[in-house]
This record gives sequence, C-alpha cells and structure tokens, in this order.
Amino acid sequence: MKAIVQRAYGDASVLRLEETESPTIGDGEVLVRVRAASINHADWVYISGRPSISRLAFGLRTPKTPVRGKDVAGVIEAVGSGVTAFKVGDEVYGELESGTFAEFVAAPVAKIARKPAILTFEQAATIPLAGMTAYLGLRDAGAVTPGQRVLINGASGGVGTFAVQIAKALGAEVTAVASSRNAQLVRGLGADRAIDYARDDFTLDTARYDVILDLIGNHSLGRLRSVLTPKGTLVLSSGTGHPVFGPMGRIMSAVAMSPFVGQTLSLFSQHGTTQVLDELRELLEAGHVTPAIDRTFPLAEVPAAVEYFVDEHASGKVAISV
Repeated sequence: MKAIVQRAYGDASVLRLEETESPTIGDGEVLVRVRAASINHADWVYISGRPSISRLAFGLRTPKTPVRGKDVAGVIEAVGSGVTAFKVGDEVYGELESGTFAEFVAAPVAKIARKPAILTFEQAATIPLAGMTAYLGLRDAGAVTPGQRVLINGASGGVGTFAVQIAKALGAEVTAVASSRNAQLVRGLGADRAIDYARDDFTLDTARYDVILDLIGNHSLGRLRSVLTPKGTLVLSSGTGHPVFGPMGRIMSAVAMSPFVGQTLSLFSQHGTTQVLDELRELLEAGHVTPAIDRTFPLAEVPAAVEYFVDEHASGKVAISV
C-alpha cells in the first residue's frame, strides 16, 4: 500500500510517500480502507520532535512508528476475532495512535464509530481529534451550562472552530479570539463576539467569563484568571511553550496553584472513545456542528499539506483525501 512515512525528525520534508506492507489486524481490531484523514497539531509535534520531551514517548533519535496520521474516515475491509459491533462495508471514523496517512490502517474498535451519514469522508476525517478535544474540554472539563459566558482563545483553528459551535450547542454566549481575517469565519460558526488578538488584548478587557478554553498558551495564568469570574473555570489545552518541555511549565504552575484559588484550573487530556464519537455524531447529524475545512490535499501531497498547516496558520481543518 501507499503511505506517508517518516524516518527522521524535522520539517515537512522528512515525510515521504512510499510503498509499505498493509497492516495486519488482531483481536478486537478492524482493517479500514482509508478514504480521508486530516492534520492536527499533534501530527506536527510528532514530525518535528518538538518539544524535545515528546521524544521520550515517540522515539529518542527516530520515530518508533513510521507512518503518520491520527484522524481517519473510511470503510471496513476486514474484521478481527471478537468484533461484533462492525462488519465489512461499514463506514467509520475515529482517532488512532498513528498510521492514517495511508491506504489502509488497523483500528481498535474502541477508537472508532459509525461515520455521520450526512458528511463526506473528508468532512468526517476532520472531526475526531479536534472535535473530541473541543467537546470534552467544554462539556466535561469546563462543565459549560446554558447562559454562561465562554471565551475560546484560538477560535479559528482546528479545535477552535469546533469549540465555538459546541459551546453554542451547550447554550453558552461565545466570545471568539481570532485574527481579523477569520472574524467572519468564527461569527459564521455562531460566535456572539469576535476579538481581533492583534488589536485587542482580551485579558485587559473589562468583560468576565465563566469558562475560558485556552488553545494557544500565549497569556500567563494570572492574566487569564483576571478575566475569569470568581468561580470561573480555565481549561488549558495545548500551547507551544518551552522548546524542550513544551506547555509543562504552565501545567505544573496550574497544578500548584489550583488548590489555593477559588477558580477551577482544569487540566484535561482527551481520551476519545466510541461513545464520545457517537455523541459528536448526534450533534453533527442534528446540524449543531459543521466541520470547517480550509483546504483538502491528496495523500501524495501530505508534505505540502503539513507545510501549509504550519506556515499559513490554516483556518479550520486541513483534510487529506486518500
């Protein structure tokens, strides 16, 4: 099969389209013929090997797993022993550990769900990692309830475009922080207010928020807390941070501070499951959430897609058609 393979850390040029063996499946797994995938910040961390601490998990000198890609949408080609929830021919989507920038991928059944019927494969493939991050960050970590004021910092990115819509679906009043060129995009997704981060610093504003979902990490904890209500919740997700330790400094500071303040400093890691994907499918099929796709690239052009994702600061998601 054809796959995008990475044998060293670096920029997008380390990615190569190669012929590799198709994966084999074990108990509780299915073989998916990949129809589409998408690019996430997590893929760039794996490709670049930055922050450096990530290599402790990915491989110190070279990546442990060579085929990139986490999001997938496709059709089941074969089922392993013990699989009863899916059959050959089912259309599915999900988030895997790796391997989706390829024609076939082995998928644990606990990581996939039935694809939303109203979406194309490309649309469905943009949802799993980013959509589940936004959904769990707001519903679970943020505990958003109707009528609350929610701010999304990084609203025009992959996670942010889903977060704006999910916060609205949860009944919140949404303020979206993005660039001026993306103001129309976030308003079109349902944001009640858009703030241009290049012109206005929301941490110096008089407005106060019940929940802040921080997807960027460009403000200190103190400044973020200053625009939270006294019992508000700050949800920290991603952010670049230190070149070696990444966002770990902010995370450790939040952990140390949390017991001593009235606000909730929420640190969450997204663990997607079939159930969460099913819940997202209901929101999508009800029309509450629609994927925002910036551009679509074919599998052979994944290096160019990654370069575009990094250099052009894509608005919404970058999809890969296989």
